[in-house]
Amino acid sequence: MLELRALCAGYHDRPVLRDVDLVFRPGKVLALLGPNGCGKSTLLRTAAGLLSSQGGTVLLDGVPLTSCPPRLIAQKAAYLPQSRTVPAITAERMVLHGRFPYLSYPRRYSAADRALARQALEWVDAGDLADRLLPELSGGQRQKVYLAMALAQDTETVLMDEPTTYLDVRHQLEVMALARRLAVQGKAVVLVLHDLCLALQTADELAVLAKGRLQQTGTPEEIFESGILDRVMDVELRRLMTDNGWRYYPDLPEKE
Repeated sequence: MLELRALCAGYHDRPVLRDVDLVFRPGKVLALLGPNGCGKSTLLRTAAGLLSSQGGTVLLDGVPLTSCPPRLIAQKAAYLPQSRTVPAITAERMVLHGRFPYLSYPRRYSAADRALARQALEWVDAGDLADRLLPELSGGQRQKVYLAMALAQDTETVLMDEPTTYLDVRHQLEVMALARRLAVQGKAVVLVLHDLCLALQTADELAVLAKGRLQQTGTPEEIFESGILDRVMDVELRRLMTDNGWRYYPDLPEKE
């Protein structure tokens, strides 16, 4: 389990996050929300061990992350960044990169590794892309492949930075359904999302950041009732009860 205690992080001498306390709980989908530049991506990168903290601590199963070898961190937490390079390799080969933390050098994939890669592609509805080259794929198709790579890593925690980018509405809902399935399996799933309504609709917990600080955490109901998203995002969130439960929608406030 990953836990952030009084975490401060940033780039060079520029702090971005200050005094963040947050736990990534197994079996839960946690959505990180907040305006651009508030530190959501920085939080994920620091939690994944890709960015050194400027203060506070990241704990992995109770052990400071700085004491953990990178290979162990990669076996415990998969990280899907917001953007990636596009090498001229097949989708299946890209997904197999998720198995790197378990392989010694020189890397030789086992039948089990290949089966996991194929299974991960099927999970994200991209099995038909296995033999396609990444540069030939659309942005949405590539995003599916990168999601599959994170799943093939088979970790206890999955960190995803804007995983619904480039995806149409149907596939955005599929990504969130996948996140829920992973949580049911006992994994901690943490996503940076810009779609407030999608987050309110599908996450178990929400963490709202603004101006580099954690403003509030809670269930979707608690966050909606508090009005914190209205204040930090400068919108007015509404909801409507339907046969399938609450449906959320934004309403821009009138300008005086």
